[in-house]
Amino acid sequence: MKIIKVTPHGFGSNSYILTADGKTAVVIDPAEPHIADVLSDNGLKCSCVLLTHGHFDHVGGCGVLFKNGAHIYCNEREKELIFSKEYLGLFGGVQVPDFKIARTFRDGEEFEECGIKFKVIATAGHTAGSSCIIAENALFTGDTLFAGGVGRWDLPTGNFSELAESLNRLVALDGEYDIYCGHGANSTLTREKQTNPYLRNI
Repeated sequence: MKIIKVTPHGFGSNSYILTADGKTAVVIDPAEPHIADVLSDNGLKCSCVLLTHGHFDHVGGCGVLFKNGAHIYCNEREKELIFSKEYLGLFGGVQVPDFKIARTFRDGEEFEECGIKFKVIATAGHTAGSSCIIAENALFTGDTLFAGGVGRWDLPTGNFSELAESLNRLVALDGEYDIYCGHGANSTLTREKQTNPYLRNI
């Protein structure tokens, strides 16, 4: 599996393109429309989009991928929130491109897309429907866990107690994982256990 990290132009999240065959791809959190250009430059067609949560800075590229035929998945608790007044009213009001959720996933669900096996860990706290997604030894944490920090819990549907429980679940994972965060640098689970103050206190 090859992972291509796409950094935002301005305010947006990191996006990740995953491919196993060099032809088809899964995109995690397509933050901005230029994700389509990156796919094209790499000769890839996006078949599926996986959202760690529905904040506007993580879904800004969903519209163009949806129009190009990609199926978009999110946590079952997040589906109705993406276009809610609470989400769209963040930071003075934002516009989210038109797209539809093809299916939802839930905690512990496993599925395969484009020859890549995925597992979902529901990690409420940043939002009610936040999820982390595992593919091989890669852990895509969205805004649940960052290198040296965690996501905000003071936005709509956020909850610190739920976030603490979710971080506990990540700490309890067996084995080593490379962490691909929604914002900032990548890390590893071992490094975060050793240095992240939010995990060291668990």
